[in-house]
Amino acid sequence: MTLIPAYIALGSNLRDPAAQVRAGFEALAMLPDTRLAAVSSLYLTAPVGHLDQPDFVNAVALIETALSPRVLLDELLAIERQFGRVRDVPNGPRTLDLDILLYGDTVHDDEALTLPHPRMHERAFVLVPLAEIAPDTMIPGRGRAGALAPDTDASGITKLDAP
Repeated sequence: MTLIPAYIALGSNLRDPAAQVRAGFEALAMLPDTRLAAVSSLYLTAPVGHLDQPDFVNAVALIETALSPRVLLDELLAIERQFGRVRDVPNGPRTLDLDILLYGDTVHDDEALTLPHPRMHERAFVLVPLAEIAPDTMIPGRGRAGALAPDTDASGITKLDAP
């Protein structure tokens, strides 16, 4: 069984967000044919897009998985539903948000899934925790996470603690 490294962004701003993100790490560890390899610290971040909502707790996890990108996406959406995620307001409040940032060196784009995540290189709430656990990880067409992170506006990010 070949395991592919995949980076998953986690975020929550409802129902004890730090606990939601930590439970999200545990849910990732329980995925079939998958190993949780690393987790970032937790970061308190200001909302993006829809600003009239509580701050978020964000983190990034590295998993190693034999699941295909599409099956992994389906599993992540199922976890979100288990956590009570409701998709009624774009960029709105959520109990748990799970996004595939990178899946190996796969570049993919269809209506369901775009890899790498299309805006990850612009978002400090993704790049800061990603650079913490994998500064040398390449974001195709953009560069290394550790080199990109200092160029994003991280003024609204506060490191909370290790997971």
